[in-house]
Amino acid sequence: MSFRPEPPYRHGQPARTAVLLVNLGTPDAPTPRALRRYLAEFLSDPRVVEIPRAVWWPILHGIILNTRPAKSAAKYATVWMPEGSPLAVWTARQADGVAAQLAARGHHVVVRHAMRYGNPGIPAVLDRLREEGVTQLLVLPMYPQYAAATTASVGDRLLQWACGARRMPALRFVTEYHDDPGYIEALAVSVERHWQANGRAEKLVLSFHGVPHRSLLLGDPYHCQCHKTSRLLAERLGLGREQMIVTFQSRFGKAKWLEPYTEPTLVELASNGVKRVDVMCPGFVADCLETLEEIAQEAHEAFLHAGGEEFRYIPCLNDDATWLCAVAGIVERELQGWETKVLPDEGELALQGERARAMGAPI
Repeated sequence: MSFRPEPPYRHGQPARTAVLLVNLGTPDAPTPRALRRYLAEFLSDPRVVEIPRAVWWPILHGIILNTRPAKSAAKYATVWMPEGSPLAVWTARQADGVAAQLAARGHHVVVRHAMRYGNPGIPAVLDRLREEGVTQLLVLPMYPQYAAATTASVGDRLLQWACGARRMPALRFVTEYHDDPGYIEALAVSVERHWQANGRAEKLVLSFHGVPHRSLLLGDPYHCQCHKTSRLLAERLGLGREQMIVTFQSRFGKAKWLEPYTEPTLVELASNGVKRVDVMCPGFVADCLETLEEIAQEAHEAFLHAGGEEFRYIPCLNDDATWLCAVAGIVERELQGWETKVLPDEGELALQGERARAMGAPI
């Protein structure tokens, strides 16, 4: 096995600490060609599709990648922002906001973002961080609830990169923060702000991304963590069981997924006489196709068609100040033990360089 060469090293250069925020990913453009590249990478991940490759490969390459890209591209086009994909735009802004929060708290760290699929990819960003002298790295997947298909997949890619490194940085990896007080507070503030502007609907529907029901039986904690997030949010908002409903969206294929499903639940509510609903997606911390198109457009239309009168979508946390403060708090907690508040001694660094050159180091 060959290992990547290390970037040029200058004796006496300061060691740096970095924080990497990682989200799922997005195509580079709302076009069939870009979607085909993105879906090929995404749906080839065995964490995402746990079907033997001998069975899955003909389906993926023979059917899905020949039919789905054009349909998905049309959907992406309805939510694309002037700056690009919503997920890419909001994740970049989150990284900038967290960097500002940490700097205000006295931390000297580099904050970057990457995508598990698409660009900027995790390996490319990590290579750049090593070139910048980063020797300590904290990776924070932007998934509050742990799932093998999301959080663990980020860990896989991180470790694949690390296995090819000649000099590995010190690594820390945050697996979950579904019950973090700052995260719950940010969700509650977003709901309260919405209520103050629009009033309360009859029901608050929390729509989380779905996963196959089989994953729950195999030990994935995602289902339980979604419900704990929901319970803590309900307690913070003072809501009873009858006022909040937990659902799961984005079902793929014919297998049973976590239930109840979001759109059928909304249709049932409307059919039973519920006229007004507020809908939010707590498991997504940045708006994306699944929130803006699947929920704010498709589920909205289904609810109204079934007899509902008012469907109000509560945006994701995006670059909300309360949320950025919460992320900075999580990062601070995970950075404990790494000295990030003291700038390196320039004189000592210069002396280290002189000693190294005295021993024959070229620079």
